Amino acid sequence: MSMRDIEQRGLYFEEFDTGVRYLHRPGRTATEADNVLFTTLTMNTQALHLDAAFADASEPFHARLINSMWTLSTMVGTSVAQLTQGTLVAQLGMGDIAFPQPLFAGDTLTTETVVEEKRLSSSRPGMGVVRLAHTGRNQDGTVVATATRTVLVRCHPEASA
Repeated sequence: MSMRDIEQRGLYFEEFDTGVRYLHRPGRTATEADNVLFTTLTMNTQALHLDAAFADASEPFHARLINSMWTLSTMVGTSVAQLTQGTLVAQLGMGDIAFPQPLFAGDTLTTETVVEEKRLSSSRPGMGVVRLAHTGRNQDGTVVATATRTVLVRCHPEASA
């Protein structure tokens, strides 16, 4: 029996199928430390993320909110190993970003991604453009964030040979 090497990677352009939904697991439990670190690293001084007394006294949530940009970044990050690790050339854009419900410290964020469309690049031979729709949910299944992301990915090396 000969040994084979298998390297974890994302999908090549040809491997993306429209209408397929990827469930990215495990989820990620948001902590107060995540929130404070991310918020301060990005120089965001919003008291709703940093000041417990202010947030606790504020309607309608009466609690510090997890920074929505942390939620968005974590949604994208959890998709990388399954979809774009080593096959991504560039992120081309993001859109349709929404945060319909807040995320709080102690909530667990899980993400799913649907491949909405794909096409070969007209300007970059051997590459394709893929539009992904990400949805983030808390542990109760409540949607806390949505976003679309357009990426440039490599075609399989044998496809361009």
